[in-house]
Amino acid sequence: MVFTNSFMVPLGTPAPDFSLPDINGRKVAIGEFSDARALLVVFLSNRCPYVLHVEYEIANLAARYREQGMATLGICSSDTDAYPEDTPQQLTEQARRAGFMFPYLVDESQEVAKAFRAACTPDFFLYDAEHKLAYRGQLDAARPGNGKVVDGRDLRAAVKNVLAGQPVPEPHTPSGGCNIKWRPGNEPV
Repeated sequence: MVFTNSFMVPLGTPAPDFSLPDINGRKVAIGEFSDARALLVVFLSNRCPYVLHVEYEIANLAARYREQGMATLGICSSDTDAYPEDTPQQLTEQARRAGFMFPYLVDESQEVAKAFRAACTPDFFLYDAEHKLAYRGQLDAARPGNGKVVDGRDLRAAVKNVLAGQPVPEPHTPSGGCNIKWRPGNEPV
């Protein structure tokens, strides 16, 4: 396991356009969420201890703010040949276990992860109503073994600002976790 921080994509960057299958094979396009007041895109994995440590809080946060106009999308971009824990069947079990009530998408080509400049799992990208990047950073300060409470503090504060139409004050602390498991030769520059 290699610890990796997010790339901290510039604020204001537009959300990449994409369409991916969910874990049940249904195509989901980002354009389906054009009416959302906020859009949270989270790069996830079923085998990363950093994701497993916070997956319930991700589910809780997504459910809480869905009623206030935030849409959430989870994306797994792992090389499933090398990491079979991240196949759609395993992701279905994770979604059930964690309580994910949002689309969980499979980025087999890894092109969507590259378009977002995703680096790690979990990696959070919060967009405003115009699908411009408003926050990229950590869920909270909790990491496996550091004794800090998983409370979603940083991301919750960012979501509240975005839903209120306000900018998210910087600095944003990078998210960190397992590196995305790239197919050989597919690693981003």
